[in-house]
Amino acid sequence: MDFVVIDVETANPDLGSICQIGVAIFSGSKFLESWSSLVNPEDYFDDFNVSVHGITEAMVSSAPTWPEIHARLKLNYTNIIVASHTPFDRTAIRRACEKNGAEPFECRWLDTARVVRRTWPEFSKSGYGLSNLSKHFGIAFKHHDAEEDARLAGEILILAIKESETSASEWCTRALKSSAVAKSYTAVEANPEGPLFGNVVVFTGALSIPRQEAARLAAFSGCEVGAGVTKHTSLLVVGDQDIRALAGAEKSSKHRKAEELMGKGQAIRIIGESDFERLISG
Repeated sequence: MDFVVIDVETANPDLGSICQIGVAIFSGSKFLESWSSLVNPEDYFDDFNVSVHGITEAMVSSAPTWPEIHARLKLNYTNIIVASHTPFDRTAIRRACEKNGAEPFECRWLDTARVVRRTWPEFSKSGYGLSNLSKHFGIAFKHHDAEEDARLAGEILILAIKESETSASEWCTRALKSSAVAKSYTAVEANPEGPLFGNVVVFTGALSIPRQEAARLAAFSGCEVGAGVTKHTSLLVVGDQDIRALAGAEKSSKHRKAEELMGKGQAIRIIGESDFERLISG
């Protein structure tokens, strides 16, 4: 195989609460096959997450847990190229392994969103989400189904490989190199080479570090930082204490506003502070 693409869905804002995984396999620059599995995260299901992907706690009651799924990944995909669209799925796998005391399997990770940004100038700053790319390239898929998302990301990576005349292996190195545009970055601007470039982040709840420091880290990772949730927000970072209390506590006004906008079709991710730290450190 040339590479595999992995996508996951989660039961709640904790990225480690994986409730579905999808894997698409590509060989000879073509889609070969795919598989998916529900996963019992042994965690609570947030109503809003359920409304997005349709997976309920009852549906995963007899599904394999993460250690079982991870054993399959480790057996079949160690030491090859594993791609994901944006760093979120890679971080989710890392978090699920941490929660279950498992060592992440060794592989060469490739961010297909970064490949898209560097291959087509029109997507260098925005528009590189799977839904928009599906429309642009005329590739049908069912969004928020992990297997379908993985297949689409792989199909787009194949297009980028052909367009750029750069192999997946070469992209693993090229995608991490700084481009000339990085020279314009300053501490108060969104770093154009950051893994989350193009996102507008808003913080809510009690953070473990001062907001100013959180904003600095966000800018370094490529994010613009907003004071409140608006039509431009794409990422809401919630303090860990607030995330842990969501199963039975009141959500903040920013959190409720984000879910309201998501219900209207706006692409916003809601994650905890620890998950955000792992995203930018990876």
